[in-house]
Formats: sequence, structure tokens, C-alpha cells
Amino acid sequence: MNYREEILKLKKDKNAVILAHYYQIAEIQDIADYVGDSLGLSQKAAESEADIIVFAGVHFMAETAKILSPSTKVLLPDLEAGCSLADSCPPDEFSAFKEKHKDHIVISYINCSAAIKTMSDVICTSGNAKQIVESFPKEQNIIFAPDKNLGGYINSISGRNMVLWDGTCEVHDILNTEAIINLKIEHPDAKLVAHPECKAQVLELADYVGSTTAMLNFTAYDDAKKYIVATETGILHQMRKNSPEKEFIIVPTDETCSCNDCPYMKLNTMEKLYSCMLDEKPEIILDNNIIEMAKKPINKMLDISRKLNLIK
Repeated sequence: MNYREEILKLKKDKNAVILAHYYQIAEIQDIADYVGDSLGLSQKAAESEADIIVFAGVHFMAETAKILSPSTKVLLPDLEAGCSLADSCPPDEFSAFKEKHKDHIVISYINCSAAIKTMSDVICTSGNAKQIVESFPKEQNIIFAPDKNLGGYINSISGRNMVLWDGTCEVHDILNTEAIINLKIEHPDAKLVAHPECKAQVLELADYVGSTTAMLNFTAYDDAKKYIVATETGILHQMRKNSPEKEFIIVPTDETCSCNDCPYMKLNTMEKLYSCMLDEKPEIILDNNIIEMAKKPINKMLDISRKLNLIK
């Protein structure tokens, strides 16, 4: 079967929009209407007039799309496509943690479950986390969840002392300095770009630290010709499309030079994308109360971002 051809037919017949995260396989990125990071994709979906949103990403991303587009059917090609970072913050344990810090507000990274969003005061992304944190007075006590590496990075560049939930993304946390130093020795003319979900020791070696979108933009407009990339392998597809004349080297996960693939992101395939559009399932279902509670901290983030002129 020509999955690409059949998916495009279903998209037209069902008035569907296909969203793909940067970490999806190249074939899915190339067939998507929009490729981007989790919040940007959900915002694109909310702006569209599609009857069906097909989110080629992971579970919390599809949840975010449902929160921002509650009346639209949202599909996820594989319900098993979870997230190690979101899973590292169980709602019951986080609720107990929050009880111990009653005088703290909660800033949660968007890479968390809908349940954690309902317990948050404001959401942030890796791209706006510093600005969101700094929009609050320095004396404000803050819990940052669920990524301790991102929270620690924001603490280091903002002078804050936020209380950090002990969660990590297994894809970024596994990257080590030894592999990166060896690559920098082997490629002295390359710049290291890293996602802030990486460990502090990795970020200290980086020439540029930023979100997936920010790294993509940096490598497109920067004048270097070679980059060492400390994030998930999928981003290389867009980097190479934007800058075919440049060389991109992914940081391996181990001494065998294994690609740094997210096992959850890569659960989505063209066959599963076709099947979910054909059968209109698996569908993301959220309780209306969850949707309303989870939307508030997202809207708070958007309000702060507008005031800071981060978005129009």
C-alpha cells in the first residue's frame, strides 16, 4: 500500500489536519501540514477549521491539543506513545510534594500530563521558561516541574532558587560529556547546540542552548558549517532541509554510536498514521473539568507572553 497517497486521501475526505513533532520519522514530518514543537502545533490546530486533529507525537502533546481544541476530535496514532519525562511525575506523588510547599506557586514545563497541568499555576515551554519565571518577583517561591535539568538551567541563568521536581527526559538525560568532548576534539570547527533538558555538564560545553525550534533557527542563520547536536535525532531532518550545505552530527547515546532516538516518538509509523485516520481511533478523551482546569495555566502563560511581547 502507498501509505502516503492513502493518508492524503483520508486527510482531504475527513477534513483532517496532521501535526508532526520534530522528533517524528522523516516520512511523517514530510506528510504533515505542520511540523513543530508541542505548543506551537497545538496552537496551529486550534487555529484550523479541521474536523479531526491527528497528532503524530506523544500522549501529553495530543492532550494539549485537546485542551486547546476541546470540541475537535483528536487522534494519536499509538496510545503507547508516552513520555519518560511526563511519566516521571505521577499526579498523586506531585500532589503530596506540592502540599509540602504550600507557599510556592507551580510553574510546569508543558511536557507534563493534563493532570499535572491542573495542579499548575502557569505553564512554560523550553523556549519561554526563563521569561515566564522572571515575570514573577524574586521573592516568589516557585516549584518547577517536571524537568530538573531544565529547571536547574533556568535557576543558573536567572539567579533563582526554584524547588525542582526530580524528573528527566531519558533521551536528553542520557547524553554524557565524554561523548561530546570526543566529538568536539574530532570536529574542532563544529559548534555544539544543546536542548536545555540535557544535564548541566552538557549545557556548560554548548555554544548555544535552546528549544528544538530555537536550535533549528540558530543552525539555519548561524555562519558555522558544522554542528554537533545534543537532542533527539529527528530534528536533523529539518536541519538538513533548511541547511543542506551544512553538516550535522548527533550526539550518540553510547560507545556504539547508537542514534539518540526517543522510543516513544518512534512508535508512530506511516501504517499507524493511516490506520488511525481510517478508523478515527485511538481518540484522546479528557473530562471537561480537566480541560477547563488545565487550560487556565496555559492561558496564563500566553497572557504573560503577550505582555512581554514574546507572541503577538
